[in-house]
Parts: sequence; structure tokens; C-alpha cells
Amino acid sequence: MIDVRLAGGAGVPLPRASIRSAAALHVHRYGDPDGPPMIALHGVGGHGARWQWIAERYLAGHRTLAPDLRGHGGSTHEPPWTVERHVADVLSVMDAEGIGQADLVGHSYGGMIALHLARTARRRVRRLVLLDPALGLDPARAGARARAAMSVTSFADADEAWETLASRWPEAPDEALDEELAGHLEEGPDGRLYWRYEPAAIVTACSEMARPHLVPPADLPTHLVIAARADLVRPEFVVDCRTALGPALTITEVDAGHMLYVDRPEETGTLIGRWLAS
Repeated sequence: MIDVRLAGGAGVPLPRASIRSAAALHVHRYGDPDGPPMIALHGVGGHGARWQWIAERYLAGHRTLAPDLRGHGGSTHEPPWTVERHVADVLSVMDAEGIGQADLVGHSYGGMIALHLARTARRRVRRLVLLDPALGLDPARAGARARAAMSVTSFADADEAWETLASRWPEAPDEALDEELAGHLEEGPDGRLYWRYEPAAIVTACSEMARPHLVPPADLPTHLVIAARADLVRPEFVVDCRTALGPALTITEVDAGHMLYVDRPEETGTLIGRWLAS
């Protein structure tokens, strides 16, 4: 049997380096508390602790705050789950932490939220990193993902969950799989194990990702990192970003699937750290 501690269970502490902020979001903290602030946003079905690996190893000089988005992890699961609500939640975290401006990193749906935050409150964002952002998706594809999310996955035990996750993340190190189970799996009232998110929030997120894409503010230094094996970032988004940002845009392709910061933590973490320091 795989030895994991299920977050949120009776007598089991929440993952270390995490708090609940005044904004009612569960926030994971990493790195130097006196370093330049960075906000890291996870994707659909994820949680903030997924950033621990690269934040502690490759971005340790930053003060990284990685919230569980509304409907995910230890944060409130109450609606609404719209992009605008997520943006307001993250801004509330920044306000509660006394952060006037921060570097903003978003993966997948977190990239869409990060982009909308930058457009809503440009002065709050120093630099923007979009890791294989999921936005402007084909409606048919987004609809299929939403319908699939309506079927809730559960597991008989941690071994079954581990094997299922390993098949989804074939290139992730075993330690990353173990950490995912320890921080993102909980026991339901039926005795089975479930990922810690609200399925309705996932369905809503899939709908939100079908919105027409927007681009970052023209004067905002932006690094678009594309997972070469994912085929998620649409060419028209890249073209519009080039047109709008010009020299403010950096584009890098990483030979990885969509979970590039899990599959390629060293490459991704080093890439982010070097660019933010440039």
C-alpha cells in the first residue's frame, strides 16, 4: 500500500506552508518571505501545492503565494466560479497580503485567470507568465470536457488513485505523484477517495475557456510558454499576442505535455526564474 496522508481528514494537518487568507482562499506559501512577490495560479481540477516543487527548488528567491482557486482544494467551494470571481478572489489575496504589485504566473485555466487579472488591474502585475494557457478553446472541445467533468471520479484506495494519476502524468516523477495524492485526495462519506474540487466548478471553467480569447495589455512584459505536445494554445492567440505586444512578448516552446511544470519541473522552473530576473 502506498503511504499517503489524506488532506483534510480527521486529525490530519493541512499541507505545510499553507494558510487561509482574509479572502477565504487557501494559500500555499513558498520561498523567501522577503523576496519579490509572485502569485502562481493552477489549472482546472488542481490546487496551489502543485507549485511547491518548482517554487522551492528553482524560485526560492521569490515570495510565492499559490492559492487554491475557488471550488478547489481548501478554498471555499461556493459559487460563482466565473473568471471575474476568480480575478476578484486573487486580488483580494493580494490586498490581504499587502502586495501592491507581483509577478503573475498561470497554468492552463490559471493562465486565463492571470490574463484577465492583468487586463482588469494592470498596475498590480509586474510581469506575466502564461504556461500553456487554456483560453479561446473550440466550443465543441470545451463542451466535451465539461460533459466529461460531470462524471465524478473516485477510487477504492490510494493505490488505485496513484495508478490512475500515473497514467495521466506518465512523465512525472514518483515524488510528484505522491505529493499530489497527499495534498489533493480526501475520503468521501461513502468511504471512497475523491479529488478535492467541486465538479460543478470544473464544468463552469470548461465553459469559461470557450470564451473568445483576449490578449495581455500591450505594455505588459509577457512570456508565453507553449507545451509542444499538448496542442492547446491556438495559433490565432499567438498571432494576436505578437501583434498586440510586439517586443514585450517572449515565446518559448517546451518539449512536454500540458502538465509541463510537473513533467519538466527543472526546465520550467529555471525558465520562469531566469525570465523574471531579466
